Amino acid sequence: MEYRNLGRTGLKVSRICLGTMNFGSLTNETDSFVIMDHALDNGINFFDTANVYGGKLGEGITEAILGRWIAQGNGRREKLVLATKVFGRMGENQNDRRLSAYHIRRACEDSLRRLQTDHIDLYQMHHVDRDATWDEVWQALELLVQQGKVIYVGSSNFAGWQIAQAQGFARERHFLGLVSEQSLYNLAARTIELEVIPACRSFGLALIPWSPLAGGLLAGILQKRTQGRRNSERLQENIQKSRGQLEAYESLCDEMQIDPAEVALAWLLHNPDVASPIIGPRMLDQLTSSIKATEIHLSEEVVQQLDRIWPGPGGEAPEAYAW
Repeated sequence: MEYRNLGRTGLKVSRICLGTMNFGSLTNETDSFVIMDHALDNGINFFDTANVYGGKLGEGITEAILGRWIAQGNGRREKLVLATKVFGRMGENQNDRRLSAYHIRRACEDSLRRLQTDHIDLYQMHHVDRDATWDEVWQALELLVQQGKVIYVGSSNFAGWQIAQAQGFARERHFLGLVSEQSLYNLAARTIELEVIPACRSFGLALIPWSPLAGGLLAGILQKRTQGRRNSERLQENIQKSRGQLEAYESLCDEMQIDPAEVALAWLLHNPDVASPIIGPRMLDQLTSSIKATEIHLSEEVVQQLDRIWPGPGGEAPEAYAW
């Protein structure tokens, strides 16, 4: 396993990040433990979760599963870069959500308890909160850092200008600010190439793509479309909309004799702006396939072919749309 610095920090994270969104909802606790053991044994030291994962309001089921796995000991916690998120609704009350200082403090304490740890390595804002000022947000997060409950702060689903704004306010407070941004990014969804990726590069944020397989669309969907959740109406609509591209993509993967899911991950890993794509395996074999992708080298010719099949927005803004 290779490792990268988490943005401009000295912290090293594995080239792929284990996403745990399926744990407790689609993957039972026993199988989740097996997946986490296998990930750690194969050098994956970066685990990502969120307080809202698990399917039941306010229970933090996925975090609790991680906590019970960590509590087994044998150096698990010491080997991990543990990331979780705050923003989503965790109760019925008006203040059980978003990024008020009130909610950030309570959500962090609850996550620490469920994760059975005394600190969170990367605490990420799951979305921007337009109702909370940056003075309020940074004050709350600074306090958690001062208390040793949080080490680094990251964002998720931020626009480029919001990253810039957040960093501007953090700099005024002489605070490190954001060190990572977790964004939707894959061959079929490349909008962040316009402004988010340039913002990350400029401000020294690690780019952590989520949904690298586009919800299964890039995992050989034409051969597997009758299996499991691939029967969902939304996914079937996406298949029909992208059928021509999918046929060309899967044909190219067949020529290369590489699984489409591995090609999609390898494409992200080929990008120097990408720190660590988040994989979300439901089963052990999906994790094994993802690990293989770290060993695949795509030639420039193949990258160009992929760009023709799945064209991006035309580069960075404003050149992508203006002279």
